[in-house]
Amino acid sequence: MTDPAEPDLFRVPDLHEQERMVEAILFASAEPLGATQIEARMPRGSDVPEALAALARRYEGRGVVLMRLGEAWAFRTAPDLGHLMQREVVETRKLSRAAIETLAIIAYHQPVTRAEIEEIRGVALSRGTLDQLLELDWIRLGRRRMSPGRPVTFVVTPAFLDHFGLASARDLPGLADLRAAGLLDNRPLPGLGGGAGDDEAAEDPAVADDQADLFDV
Repeated sequence: MTDPAEPDLFRVPDLHEQERMVEAILFASAEPLGATQIEARMPRGSDVPEALAALARRYEGRGVVLMRLGEAWAFRTAPDLGHLMQREVVETRKLSRAAIETLAIIAYHQPVTRAEIEEIRGVALSRGTLDQLLELDWIRLGRRRMSPGRPVTFVVTPAFLDHFGLASARDLPGLADLRAAGLLDNRPLPGLGGGAGDDEAAEDPAVADDQADLFDV
């Protein structure tokens, strides 16, 4: 005896029911399907081309339309609404070793001059390194020092604080916190020594990989 809840596979459904079946098949498919592929899933005797045509008419003017793609069919966003699907692409970049060290020194020693950055790092600083950080809007020019030559200083920006979830530069973690979080090992961070106020000038390039996770763009 046939269960009344089960569909009658030997009865040819009416066109409306065929539309529903085709709609369900296409909706569940990750790829466009040809009429032959759809027909293989339909009850025998179904008029798939007619069901597709009727379904396409029913979706005319909707946000989603049934489109013919070569010999296949698929639901797609209406062409005039395609701009709503666009979104900004965030480019992820790794800062260079010099940029990482420079950013850390500025963050912990601001306001700091270029000469002071070079003294702490122990190597000359290329203009490109500062340009990269300025382009990211993570640092900006601070006040000029009241010293011979009136050198400009560098400080971190609100964008830097926002990126790292800091209310102010005073909320920067100390080295003990960084090491406890596994972001640094026990080697000295160039220019940071034991904390934000320590001016240790030792440079250890080997810690750059540890710093990279902290200062990813």
